[in-house]
Amino acid sequence: MRTQVAIIGAGPSGLLLGQLLHTYGIDAVILERKDPDYVLSRIRAGVLEQGLVGMLDEAGVGARLHQEGLVHDGFEIAFSGKRHRIDLAGNTGGKHVTVYGQTEVTRDLMAARKAAGLTTIYDAADVSLHDFDGDGPKVRWVKDGVSHELACDFIAGCDGFHGVSRQSAAGAVQCFERVYPFGWLGVLSDTPPVSHELIYVNHDRGFALCSMRSTQRSRYYVQCPLSDDVAQWSDERFWDELKHRLDPEAAGRLVTGPSIEKSIAPLRSFVAEPMRFGRLFLAGDAAHIVPPTGAKGLNLAASDVYYLSRAFREFYGEKSEAGIDAYSANALRRVWKAERFSWWMTSMLHRFPDSDAFSQRIQTAELDYLISSQAATTSLAENYVGLPY
Repeated sequence: MRTQVAIIGAGPSGLLLGQLLHTYGIDAVILERKDPDYVLSRIRAGVLEQGLVGMLDEAGVGARLHQEGLVHDGFEIAFSGKRHRIDLAGNTGGKHVTVYGQTEVTRDLMAARKAAGLTTIYDAADVSLHDFDGDGPKVRWVKDGVSHELACDFIAGCDGFHGVSRQSAAGAVQCFERVYPFGWLGVLSDTPPVSHELIYVNHDRGFALCSMRSTQRSRYYVQCPLSDDVAQWSDERFWDELKHRLDPEAAGRLVTGPSIEKSIAPLRSFVAEPMRFGRLFLAGDAAHIVPPTGAKGLNLAASDVYYLSRAFREFYGEKSEAGIDAYSANALRRVWKAERFSWWMTSMLHRFPDSDAFSQRIQTAELDYLISSQAATTSLAENYVGLPY
């Protein structure tokens, strides 16, 4: 087999890259080690920046998003028992975010790829990358006991934190990491959200977040120790703990119900540099992880796809390598700004195990300054809706 771009990973970043390349007339084959149902079962982010929405429109897959997505012009931060609204639109010249689940983004991209008759190879085992430091990269894999090889011009590694792409360049990678000493216990339930906008909560008992996937499906989180097990958290215990962390008015409006998904996610900040190794390019979680506090994970993967898709279009359309040569530097510049924002949000809203009375007073002062300063509120809003590409 031969293609122009081999994409490793059929998550949203790999699928979005493939769809954009298709619109540019560039051939791409996607390899995925899992089956489609497994890919769709991953419960992930749901707050989309306008830049990502624009790329989904460009890729021709934005129709359902605009029908079902929830446009949010703001969100709330709660501390000291009171909620304070951050006006995103008012502080950014009308910009907003859209709540639309990552699973639905993936579903739309899968459907478009299938409708266009594009090649996606699922259940690809033992994927390995070869000769990407030269002019003739190759990807090999095994499917149904048969070995295959794909020759290509470039390889895009969109296969996540544990994927083969970054591991293939391990000797040339410098990693930066911070692991946080707590996790998020998340619950998905078919209940109406407690508020029409997200609520981020700083509380003595720990952080909480009230989010949603639709007007009838809610996503809630509470900070918990990494040593906790999901089995320790019955639905009743979770709802009781969430109510303790909400202000009285929100707690009184909370509608509870059976969980349809429950999991504990550890939090980490991680960046791998560079993001290009010859003709191998990393994108999304293969290159970086952010704590979910700032809603940047999926959006940051999308910004990588923005730079990479345009670099490939420039290479094939204009015979220029300028975009390819600048890819790593351009992507990392935005990556580190999002890392800083997510770290700052995480530090401001969570209770750390070694936190003392002084640290807690500093947190409260930071939050009080944030909601009382126009400059601070504007900075938060600009970062939350997404910095420009």
